[in-house]
Amino acid sequence: MWEPDPAWHAVAGGTGTSTVGVWRTERRGTALLVKRLAVPAADDPPELTDPRHFAYWRREADVALSGLVDATPGLRATPVDAAEDDEGITLVREWVEDAALNGLYVAHALGRFAGADLGRRPWLAVDQLRDRIARVERRGGWPTLARTTVSDVAHRLWSRRETLLRELDALPRVPQHGDPARSNMPGRDGEHVLAIDWATVGLGPVGADLGLYLQGSREDAEPLLDAYLLGLPHGVATVEDVTFGMRVSAAYTALSRAEWALARVAGGEGALAGKYRHPAVAPYLRSLQRQFPLVEALL
Repeated sequence: MWEPDPAWHAVAGGTGTSTVGVWRTERRGTALLVKRLAVPAADDPPELTDPRHFAYWRREADVALSGLVDATPGLRATPVDAAEDDEGITLVREWVEDAALNGLYVAHALGRFAGADLGRRPWLAVDQLRDRIARVERRGGWPTLARTTVSDVAHRLWSRRETLLRELDALPRVPQHGDPARSNMPGRDGEHVLAIDWATVGLGPVGADLGLYLQGSREDAEPLLDAYLLGLPHGVATVEDVTFGMRVSAAYTALSRAEWALARVAGGEGALAGKYRHPAVAPYLRSLQRQFPLVEALL
Protein backbone atom coordinates (compact mmCIF):
# COMPACT_ATOMS: atom_id res chain seq x y z
CA MET A 1 0.00 0.00 0.00
CA TRP A 2 1.32 3.43 -0.99
CA GLU A 3 2.18 5.79 1.87
CA PRO A 4 3.83 9.24 1.95
CA ASP A 5 7.36 9.60 3.23
CA PRO A 6 7.24 10.57 6.94
CA ALA A 7 9.74 13.35 6.19
CA TRP A 8 7.36 15.11 3.82
CA HIS A 9 5.43 18.13 5.10
CA ALA A 10 1.71 18.19 4.24
CA VAL A 11 0.46 21.26 2.38
CA ALA A 12 -2.89 22.58 3.62
CA GLY A 13 -5.83 22.26 1.26
CA GLY A 14 -4.21 19.58 -0.83
CA THR A 15 -6.96 16.96 -0.84
CA GLY A 16 -9.84 16.34 -3.22
CA THR A 17 -11.92 13.59 -4.78
CA SER A 18 -8.92 11.92 -6.41
CA THR A 19 -6.10 13.73 -4.62
CA VAL A 20 -4.77 11.79 -1.65
CA GLY A 21 -2.59 14.68 -0.54
CA VAL A 22 0.07 17.26 -1.39
CA TRP A 23 3.42 17.56 0.39
CA ARG A 24 6.55 19.69 0.32
CA THR A 25 9.97 18.13 0.57
CA GLU A 26 13.57 18.71 -0.49
CA ARG A 27 16.05 16.81 -2.61
CA ARG A 28 19.69 17.89 -2.76
CA GLY A 29 18.76 21.38 -1.61
CA THR A 30 15.90 21.83 -4.11
CA ALA A 31 12.37 22.33 -2.76
CA LEU A 32 9.87 19.94 -4.32
CA LEU A 33 6.12 19.44 -4.32
CA VAL A 34 4.71 15.90 -4.27
CA LYS A 35 1.10 15.20 -5.23
CA ARG A 36 -0.58 11.80 -5.02
CA LEU A 37 -3.57 10.85 -7.19
CA ALA A 38 -5.61 7.75 -6.38
CA VAL A 39 -7.26 5.38 -8.86
CA PRO A 40 -11.04 5.76 -8.44
CA ALA A 41 -12.74 3.10 -6.33
CA ALA A 42 -15.81 1.19 -7.46
CA ASP A 43 -18.14 3.41 -5.40
CA ASP A 44 -16.61 6.72 -6.56
CA PRO A 45 -18.60 9.00 -8.92
CA PRO A 46 -18.43 7.72 -12.52
CA GLU A 47 -17.34 11.15 -13.72
CA LEU A 48 -13.87 10.48 -12.29
CA THR A 49 -13.26 7.99 -15.10
CA ASP A 50 -14.75 10.17 -17.86
CA PRO A 51 -11.80 11.71 -19.77
CA ARG A 52 -13.93 14.68 -20.91
CA HIS A 53 -15.31 15.56 -17.48
CA PHE A 54 -13.51 18.27 -15.51
CA ALA A 55 -13.13 15.85 -12.57
CA TYR A 56 -11.27 13.15 -14.56
CA TRP A 57 -8.88 11.70 -12.02
CA ARG A 58 -5.63 11.38 -14.01
CA ARG A 59 -5.72 14.44 -16.29
CA GLU A 60 -2.95 16.22 -14.41
CA ALA A 61 -0.67 13.24 -14.94
CA ASP A 62 -1.60 13.04 -18.63
CA VAL A 63 -0.75 16.71 -19.02
CA ALA A 64 2.63 16.17 -17.39
CA LEU A 65 3.50 13.07 -19.40
CA SER A 66 2.49 14.68 -22.70
CA GLY A 67 4.34 17.94 -22.17
CA LEU A 68 1.23 19.64 -23.58
CA VAL A 69 1.64 22.95 -21.75
CA ASP A 70 5.41 23.05 -21.29
CA ALA A 71 5.82 25.76 -23.96
CA THR A 72 2.37 27.29 -24.50
CA PRO A 73 1.95 31.07 -24.77
CA GLY A 74 0.83 33.02 -21.72
CA LEU A 75 0.60 30.10 -19.30
CA ARG A 76 2.96 27.18 -19.05
CA ALA A 77 3.78 24.39 -16.63
CA THR A 78 6.94 23.41 -14.80
CA PRO A 79 8.41 19.98 -15.62
CA VAL A 80 6.75 17.16 -13.68
CA ASP A 81 7.91 13.58 -13.01
CA ALA A 82 5.09 11.04 -12.87
CA ALA A 83 5.38 7.54 -11.35
CA GLU A 84 2.37 5.26 -11.81
CA ASP A 85 1.47 2.09 -9.89
CA ASP A 86 -1.64 -0.02 -9.37
CA GLU A 87 -3.04 2.33 -6.71
CA GLY A 88 -2.44 5.68 -8.38
CA ILE A 89 0.09 8.19 -9.64
CA THR A 90 2.72 10.23 -7.80
CA LEU A 91 3.63 13.59 -9.33
CA VAL A 92 6.82 15.44 -8.36
CA ARG A 93 7.83 18.93 -9.50
CA GLU A 94 9.93 21.81 -8.27
CA TRP A 95 8.22 24.09 -5.78
CA VAL A 96 7.10 27.33 -7.46
CA GLU A 97 7.59 30.35 -5.22
CA ASP A 98 4.89 33.02 -5.20
CA ALA A 99 5.98 35.94 -7.37
CA ALA A 100 2.98 38.08 -6.28
CA LEU A 101 1.92 38.61 -9.88
CA ASN A 102 -0.30 41.54 -10.76
CA GLY A 103 -3.81 40.51 -11.79
CA LEU A 104 -3.58 42.44 -15.05
CA TYR A 105 -0.48 40.45 -15.95
CA VAL A 106 -2.29 37.17 -15.23
CA ALA A 107 -5.39 38.23 -17.21
CA HIS A 108 -3.17 39.13 -20.17
CA ALA A 109 -1.53 35.69 -19.90
CA LEU A 110 -4.95 33.99 -19.82
CA GLY A 111 -5.84 35.79 -23.04
CA ARG A 112 -2.62 34.68 -24.69
CA PHE A 113 -3.18 31.10 -23.57
CA ALA A 114 -6.66 31.20 -25.15
CA GLY A 115 -4.88 31.45 -28.49
CA ALA A 116 -2.76 28.33 -27.94
CA ASP A 117 -3.09 25.14 -29.99
CA LEU A 118 -3.63 22.15 -27.69
CA GLY A 119 -4.35 19.75 -30.51
CA ARG A 120 -6.77 16.86 -30.15
CA ARG A 121 -6.30 15.11 -26.83
CA PRO A 122 -8.96 12.64 -25.65
CA TRP A 123 -8.57 13.75 -22.03
CA LEU A 124 -9.04 17.50 -22.41
CA ALA A 125 -11.98 18.75 -20.33
CA VAL A 126 -15.00 20.10 -22.17
CA ASP A 127 -18.26 21.69 -20.98
CA GLN A 128 -16.81 22.41 -17.54
CA LEU A 129 -19.39 25.00 -16.51
CA ARG A 130 -22.25 22.81 -17.74
CA ASP A 131 -20.89 19.85 -15.77
CA ARG A 132 -20.49 21.97 -12.64
CA ILE A 133 -24.05 23.26 -12.91
CA ALA A 134 -25.21 19.65 -13.38
CA ARG A 135 -23.57 18.85 -10.04
CA VAL A 136 -25.45 21.72 -8.43
CA GLU A 137 -28.69 20.45 -9.99
CA ARG A 138 -28.16 17.03 -8.41
CA ARG A 139 -27.81 18.76 -5.04
CA GLY A 140 -31.09 20.63 -5.50
CA GLY A 141 -29.94 23.92 -7.02
CA TRP A 142 -29.50 26.99 -4.81
CA PRO A 143 -32.06 26.47 -2.01
CA THR A 144 -30.00 28.23 0.66
CA LEU A 145 -29.65 31.37 -1.47
CA ALA A 146 -33.45 31.37 -1.65
CA ARG A 147 -33.39 32.29 2.05
CA THR A 148 -31.20 35.36 1.50
CA THR A 149 -31.59 38.86 0.07
CA VAL A 150 -30.36 37.63 -3.33
CA SER A 151 -33.20 35.12 -3.63
CA ASP A 152 -34.93 36.87 -6.56
CA VAL A 153 -31.69 37.25 -8.50
CA ALA A 154 -30.68 33.65 -7.82
CA HIS A 155 -34.11 32.37 -8.87
CA ARG A 156 -34.04 34.27 -12.15
CA LEU A 157 -30.55 33.13 -13.09
CA TRP A 158 -31.22 29.55 -12.04
CA SER A 159 -34.33 29.44 -14.20
CA ARG A 160 -32.37 30.85 -17.16
CA ARG A 161 -29.38 28.50 -16.86
CA GLU A 162 -30.18 26.35 -19.90
CA THR A 163 -30.76 29.37 -22.12
CA LEU A 164 -27.49 30.99 -21.06
CA LEU A 165 -25.57 27.73 -21.39
CA ARG A 166 -26.83 27.33 -24.95
CA GLU A 167 -25.72 30.88 -25.72
CA LEU A 168 -22.37 30.04 -24.16
CA ASP A 169 -22.07 26.98 -26.42
CA ALA A 170 -22.24 29.31 -29.44
CA LEU A 171 -19.08 31.19 -28.40
CA PRO A 172 -15.63 30.33 -29.81
CA ARG A 173 -14.07 27.46 -27.85
CA VAL A 174 -10.53 28.15 -26.69
CA PRO A 175 -7.94 26.55 -24.41
CA GLN A 176 -8.56 27.23 -20.75
CA HIS A 177 -6.68 26.35 -17.58
CA GLY A 178 -9.97 25.56 -15.87
CA ASP A 179 -8.95 26.60 -12.35
CA PRO A 180 -7.06 29.88 -12.65
CA ALA A 181 -7.20 30.82 -8.99
CA ARG A 182 -4.50 33.24 -7.86
CA SER A 183 -2.87 30.39 -5.93
CA ASN A 184 -2.57 28.39 -9.15
CA MET A 185 -0.84 31.25 -10.98
CA PRO A 186 2.14 31.74 -8.67
CA GLY A 187 5.30 32.05 -10.76
CA ARG A 188 6.81 33.81 -13.72
CA ASP A 189 9.09 32.57 -16.49
CA GLY A 190 10.11 35.55 -18.61
CA GLU A 191 6.90 36.79 -20.25
CA HIS A 192 4.90 33.73 -19.21
CA VAL A 193 3.01 32.81 -16.03
CA LEU A 194 4.12 29.56 -14.40
CA ALA A 195 0.82 27.89 -13.59
CA ILE A 196 0.21 24.81 -11.45
CA ASP A 197 -2.64 22.34 -10.94
CA TRP A 198 -3.56 21.54 -14.54
CA ALA A 199 -6.18 18.96 -13.53
CA THR A 200 -9.01 20.78 -15.33
CA VAL A 201 -7.26 22.04 -18.45
CA GLY A 202 -9.31 21.80 -21.62
CA LEU A 203 -11.45 23.75 -24.06
CA GLY A 204 -14.21 26.15 -23.09
CA PRO A 205 -16.02 29.34 -24.08
CA VAL A 206 -13.78 32.31 -24.63
CA GLY A 207 -13.67 34.48 -21.48
CA ALA A 208 -14.67 31.66 -19.12
CA ASP A 209 -11.22 31.43 -17.52
CA LEU A 210 -11.35 35.16 -16.83
CA GLY A 211 -14.71 34.74 -15.09
CA LEU A 212 -13.13 32.11 -12.86
CA TYR A 213 -10.09 34.27 -12.12
CA LEU A 214 -12.38 37.11 -11.01
CA GLN A 215 -13.55 35.03 -8.03
CA GLY A 216 -10.39 35.81 -6.10
CA SER A 217 -8.82 38.73 -7.92
CA ARG A 218 -7.96 42.04 -6.29
CA GLU A 219 -8.75 43.96 -9.48
CA ASP A 220 -12.18 44.77 -10.89
CA ALA A 221 -13.61 43.09 -13.97
CA GLU A 222 -13.22 45.97 -16.44
CA PRO A 223 -9.42 46.39 -16.33
CA LEU A 224 -8.96 42.61 -16.26
CA LEU A 225 -11.18 42.28 -19.32
CA ASP A 226 -9.08 44.89 -21.13
CA ALA A 227 -5.89 43.01 -20.25
CA TYR A 228 -7.36 39.67 -21.41
CA LEU A 229 -8.39 41.22 -24.72
CA LEU A 230 -4.91 42.65 -25.22
CA GLY A 231 -3.46 39.17 -24.83
CA LEU A 232 -6.05 37.39 -26.98
CA PRO A 233 -4.75 36.91 -30.54
CA HIS A 234 -6.53 38.87 -33.24
CA GLY A 235 -9.50 37.14 -34.82
CA VAL A 236 -10.12 34.57 -32.06
CA ALA A 237 -13.25 36.27 -30.69
CA THR A 238 -15.04 39.59 -30.43
CA VAL A 239 -15.18 41.86 -27.40
CA GLU A 240 -18.85 40.91 -27.01
CA ASP A 241 -17.99 37.18 -27.04
CA VAL A 242 -15.36 37.54 -24.34
CA THR A 243 -17.54 39.80 -22.19
CA PHE A 244 -20.47 37.38 -22.30
CA GLY A 245 -18.28 34.35 -21.54
CA MET A 246 -16.74 36.18 -18.58
CA ARG A 247 -20.12 37.27 -17.21
CA VAL A 248 -21.78 33.85 -17.32
CA SER A 249 -18.75 32.08 -15.88
CA ALA A 250 -18.30 34.65 -13.11
CA ALA A 251 -21.99 34.83 -12.17
CA TYR A 252 -22.77 31.13 -11.97
CA THR A 253 -19.49 30.32 -10.26
CA ALA A 254 -19.95 33.01 -7.60
CA LEU A 255 -23.56 32.02 -6.88
CA SER A 256 -22.79 28.30 -6.74
CA ARG A 257 -19.84 28.83 -4.39
CA ALA A 258 -21.92 31.08 -2.14
CA GLU A 259 -24.64 28.41 -2.02
CA TRP A 260 -22.08 25.73 -1.14
CA ALA A 261 -20.54 27.84 1.64
CA LEU A 262 -23.88 28.84 3.17
CA ALA A 263 -25.32 25.33 3.00
CA ARG A 264 -22.45 24.02 5.14
CA VAL A 265 -23.39 26.27 8.08
CA ALA A 266 -27.13 26.68 7.52
CA GLY A 267 -28.06 23.72 9.73
CA GLY A 268 -26.50 25.16 12.86
CA GLU A 269 -28.24 27.14 15.56
CA GLY A 270 -29.29 30.71 14.89
CA ALA A 271 -30.57 32.69 11.92
CA LEU A 272 -28.87 32.26 8.57
CA ALA A 273 -28.14 35.99 8.32
CA GLY A 274 -26.10 35.75 11.49
CA LYS A 275 -23.69 33.37 9.78
CA TYR A 276 -22.71 35.64 6.90
CA ARG A 277 -19.52 36.62 8.74
CA HIS A 278 -18.55 33.03 9.45
CA PRO A 279 -14.93 32.59 8.26
CA ALA A 280 -15.99 29.70 6.04
CA VAL A 281 -18.70 31.82 4.41
CA ALA A 282 -17.61 35.46 4.34
CA PRO A 283 -14.98 35.16 1.55
CA TYR A 284 -17.55 33.64 -0.82
CA LEU A 285 -20.14 36.30 -0.05
CA ARG A 286 -17.57 39.06 -0.60
CA SER A 287 -16.69 37.47 -3.94
CA LEU A 288 -20.37 37.30 -4.90
CA GLN A 289 -20.82 40.94 -3.92
CA ARG A 290 -17.92 41.94 -6.18
CA GLN A 291 -19.41 39.98 -9.12
CA PHE A 292 -22.85 41.56 -8.75
CA PRO A 293 -22.43 44.04 -11.62
CA LEU A 294 -21.77 41.02 -13.88
CA VAL A 295 -24.71 39.13 -12.39
CA GLU A 296 -27.05 42.07 -12.97
CA ALA A 297 -25.84 42.43 -16.56
CA LEU A 298 -27.25 38.96 -17.29
CA LEU A 299 -30.73 39.76 -15.95
